[in-house]
Amino acid sequence: MDVPLLSKKIVKKRVKKFKRSQSDRKVGRTPSYLICVVPETCRVRESVTVSEGLTPLNRSFGKLAKAQGYRLRVRRKFKGCTLMPNIGYGSDKKTRHYLPNGFNKFVVHNVQELELLMMHNRTYCAEIAHDVSTKKGKEIVERAAQLDVVVTNILARLRGQEDE
Repeated sequence: MDVPLLSKKIVKKRVKKFKRSQSDRKVGRTPSYLICVVPETCRVRESVTVSEGLTPLNRSFGKLAKAQGYRLRVRRKFKGCTLMPNIGYGSDKKTRHYLPNGFNKFVVHNVQELELLMMHNRTYCAEIAHDVSTKKGKEIVERAAQLDVVVTNILARLRGQEDE
């Protein structure tokens, strides 16, 4: 296996995602076209899944946004409250998208895409895409060993197939 070319230390100031303030209190309005009087004739209702109190029209409750209420504890930075996002949490430009192993991730769907990493095997590591079959995954892993490319999820589909 190759050693990554990156010599700079990777510092992630925050790995956990910021949660929107008071997002757990927001309850979305169910649109009228989703309400069905006779369930047997209604086909739209079956195809739409509503999770965590969110309706299809209001999906952005949990997404990042700065708290702006004039009485909000989060904006006033009371002790024990959730943190607000700001520019100080940014990562270093040179190490921004690097993994903890020191490589940049490159998603691979087939062996031809793996060939791109031949000259960049000390900067990028391969990750087998989730929709790749077991057979193709084995081919990718074998070719990666020949090219000396690091693969992050070598056992992606192999574990489930071996149990059966």
